[in-house]
Amino acid sequence: MKKVITEFIGTFFLVMGAALGGGIGAALALMVMIYAGGHISGAHYNPAVSLAVWIRGKSTLGDMIGYWMSQLAGGILAAIVVANVFGMVGPATCAIPDDAIVKGLVAEILGTFALAYVVLNVATAKGTAGNSFYGIAIAGTVLAMATVIGKFSGGAYNPAVAIGLIIQKSFCWSQIWIYLVGAFAGAGLAALIFNMNNPDDK
Repeated sequence: MKKVITEFIGTFFLVMGAALGGGIGAALALMVMIYAGGHISGAHYNPAVSLAVWIRGKSTLGDMIGYWMSQLAGGILAAIVVANVFGMVGPATCAIPDDAIVKGLVAEILGTFALAYVVLNVATAKGTAGNSFYGIAIAGTVLAMATVIGKFSGGAYNPAVAIGLIIQKSFCWSQIWIYLVGAFAGAGLAALIFNMNNPDDK
């Protein structure tokens, strides 16, 4: 139970940070929540990261499903609070223009790949066990990807963030498939490459 509670809290503040503070808000919220909850749940706060950790072999299927449920719940509640308590509602238009769908999808795949790849290497690998820089590295990846390619998709790199921003009306429902396919494809690819590069790190 403590793991799913931690994932709920971390995802809540991540989505609130993204909705109210953009890339910088998301990165800072993610960093502090990683340091707060990493020792309890691993601080995924992202269904795509949970998938990557499962493929990598550091999580059970049951834990992954439980994490997904708590992450989505945290993201949804954050969106409701942002929209209805703070009154910050998006323009209710799609973040990706109709003629830039491919760019948006590729941006989500690449951004999530980078995020999951960094998470696996700094937070799950034997060679970096016990380090103190993992939170900064992971949050820095989110900020870097938001800055470099976020303009092409809105820079979610996280299905819970995407759903939260749809509810808050910064993104639109018709494009949810881009954020789901992009995030899970990028995370899955990162996990496969990690396993290929680290065959002895089981």
